[in-house]
Amino acid sequence: MKKILSIALVSSAICASAQISFAAKANVLIPTSSATWKNFKTAATDAVSQKGKNITGFNAGLSMKIDLPTALYVMPEIYYSNFNNEVTVLNDANADQTTIKAKTSRIDVPVLLGYNLLGDMLSAYVGPVASFNLAKDDNFENFVQKVNAKEFTLGYQLGVQSEIKKLILSAKYEGAFSKDQRKFVNTVAGSNQEINYDNRSSLFMLGLGYKF
Repeated sequence: MKKILSIALVSSAICASAQISFAAKANVLIPTSSATWKNFKTAATDAVSQKGKNITGFNAGLSMKIDLPTALYVMPEIYYSNFNNEVTVLNDANADQTTIKAKTSRIDVPVLLGYNLLGDMLSAYVGPVASFNLAKDDNFENFVQKVNAKEFTLGYQLGVQSEIKKLILSAKYEGAFSKDQRKFVNTVAGSNQEINYDNRSSLFMLGLGYKF
């Protein structure tokens, strides 16, 4: 009983001393293959030079940052995300290419653990993100989706952010723990073409936020 009471008192003291702040955030989403500095630099450079043509979508939501007595913080967030997943395959019969664009709308809930490297000026974070699909199926031109989207998938995020007074700048990478396998079938008469792909793509996110 004494141990439980001690743990409760310590937890209450930590919560009482923790500082909590809220922010509204928005990110542009850029597809990528891996979390490397080279890929991130290329994606960011292309976004500027191509006037955003490589941006696949966006998300927007709310963030809560809980500063702990140490340099650590916990940052749960919730976003509405909307993006296109473009898939191109080569047709063996005539060497033509087929491209489909599948739209995704989902609710993302990251729970991130961060560390202040230079106070609020620079911090790094990592943690899991749960995603809940809002649409179970999708069609594109002559293709019909035959395998519904999973209602729930799990990924991870890692990134950095900088707080300049009330302004927040961030850059992060999102990878996947679980797949969201889809199948599209061509409905044109006489065609037996099928396209399979994983809709849980890896993404770079460049974000802007404002603290309340």
